[in-house]
Amino acid sequence: MITLVPTGLKRVLCLGAHSDDIEIGCGGTVLELIRRHPGIEVYWAVFSGNALRRREARASAHAFLDGAKVRGISTGSFRESYFPVQWALIKNRFEKLRREFAPDLVFTHCRDDRHQDHRVLSDLAWNTFRNHLVLEYEIPKYDGDLGVPNVFVPLGKDVCGKKIEYLCRFFQTQRNKHWFTEDTFYALLRLRGIECAAESNYAEAFRGRKLIL
Repeated sequence: MITLVPTGLKRVLCLGAHSDDIEIGCGGTVLELIRRHPGIEVYWAVFSGNALRRREARASAHAFLDGAKVRGISTGSFRESYFPVQWALIKNRFEKLRREFAPDLVFTHCRDDRHQDHRVLSDLAWNTFRNHLVLEYEIPKYDGDLGVPNVFVPLGKDVCGKKIEYLCRFFQTQRNKHWFTEDTFYALLRLRGIECAAESNYAEAFRGRKLIL
């Protein structure tokens, strides 16, 4: 296992199909990046949600991005679960993002994710940001499609606790779902910590499909 510490990282783009996706998939890593690189520029883009879920997304984004230079927080209203038939409209949104923000790092969904909305965002991220570092995050769910990640970010227990506390505080609309629990989120962090032998015992994991060293 090779450990790399990113240098020159100034701009990060976070993409999520639904209002809590970014937080679940890479929230801890975002918190850690901001701690290590105060003033880092972040653009946070969520593509679907009704009015209540969009309010939750914006409140959560402001909390997670405390300490960063926020270049944008956008919350779209594309119809959830119907992203494949809205491809052209979502593609137009990606092109607008590309003109507005030039990221060094893009967080998006995994291409192998079984949720159709997630796959659309992943495909369009790769289609739009061809010369960028793209890391695909994972979302635990019924489909059982977590796969085998190859990029790990060890996280302290304090960062993990903050991530999970924010998830449970800001996304009250999701608290009635059987999987949206503290132990679910801790379990995945702990499992990925084992897989990378994290000193802290916790980590978030990603798929890095194309890396240039």
